[in-house]
Amino acid sequence: MLDLVPEPVAPLTPARSTVPIADGAPGGRARGSLRTAPVARAVQVRPVPIDGGGPVPLSFSTSTRGARGKPPRHFVDLTPEQRVEAVVELGEKPFRAKQLATHYFAHLTADAAEMTDLPQATRDRLVGALFPDLLTAARTLTADAGATVKTLWHLFDGAKVESVLMRYPNRTTLCVSSQAGCGMACPFCATGQLGLTRNLSTAEIVEQVRSAARSLADGDLPGGPARLSNLVFMGMGEPLANYRAVMESVRRLVAPAPDGFGMSARNITVSTVGLVPAMDRLAREGIPVTLALSLHAPDDELRSELVPVNTRWSVDEALDSARNYFEVTGRRVSIEYALIKDMNDHAWRADLLGTKLNARGRGWVHVNPIPLNPTPGSIWTASDPAVERVFVDRLRAHGIPTTVRDTRGSDIDGACGQLAAEEE
Repeated sequence: MLDLVPEPVAPLTPARSTVPIADGAPGGRARGSLRTAPVARAVQVRPVPIDGGGPVPLSFSTSTRGARGKPPRHFVDLTPEQRVEAVVELGEKPFRAKQLATHYFAHLTADAAEMTDLPQATRDRLVGALFPDLLTAARTLTADAGATVKTLWHLFDGAKVESVLMRYPNRTTLCVSSQAGCGMACPFCATGQLGLTRNLSTAEIVEQVRSAARSLADGDLPGGPARLSNLVFMGMGEPLANYRAVMESVRRLVAPAPDGFGMSARNITVSTVGLVPAMDRLAREGIPVTLALSLHAPDDELRSELVPVNTRWSVDEALDSARNYFEVTGRRVSIEYALIKDMNDHAWRADLLGTKLNARGRGWVHVNPIPLNPTPGSIWTASDPAVERVFVDRLRAHGIPTTVRDTRGSDIDGACGQLAAEEE
């Protein structure tokens, strides 16, 4: 992560208007009457599309593009009890289920040839029936001297998803996809412009994880063998629109071996554009993952343009739900904010964001401004560094913990969806 050193905050100079602010005690939910505070306004500049095309429609359906089949049943789709039932149905002893789970989750393999503690005929039969090939690496690109690896996967039905594995000095992070395409239609996002193809199954998500973990264990990235420590659901798709499969995947990730990878839930981040009912449901799961809200604008007028789901659940509704997540789980929420030149990077919007976050209490949230990774031919581009610094300084002046996210892979079409879009 990049950590910018704050500079003195310059006084507001543009014309002012007022916005409501709720009185709230530090550390608690905002209560009391509304008051007003000055907010600087700036001229809104909106790029004009150069291709003449209309916007991609918002969609919550799971099969918007062509006929797609259901992925074949995979060992990972099954609960531990169902795995036992499956091996027994194949004529094997119940303990074979634990052996298979150990190979998959602990040894990170689905290759029958590596399961030498099973008779060859047995392992060939079990692997053939329970470990179908779900992902095929179609293209792999590297950046950052090999420390960033982006993979384009072809699924069994020809659908395409991407994952990105990143190695840092003190951690390793995998960014996984939860859907092929996305139905949220955010205009600055490469995946959002693809539209939604379908949801991924639990096994299709977990297979991205196993593949990355095996690559790290084998020392494929510079620095020698390593373990996968962090995982973010920030790849293709809206994770909470594929709620069941994502949560089943999380359970496989955090379950201790041999039933799962034994990852810490605190090292797993689930992002959302603000599907409020699903956010509230996630708070009740009892699994302390980190929630990341992709906000991108603090005002409904602009956010409804940048994040169309805002027409269903407003900025304030999304922030209230995020605050509720903190209260229920005790886990600090991340606010993701892609900085887009002349669109959402105004100092007054940083002030408005800081005001709205503090109105809901202190210490519950962290903001990650993200320099936009533009897609080829896009009308959207990253903010100027000087503008980015002012935006960060304004947030910090409000006492909001703020860290500019380190963006990787810009030279390999790092933004999720770019490789898949090239094949369309």
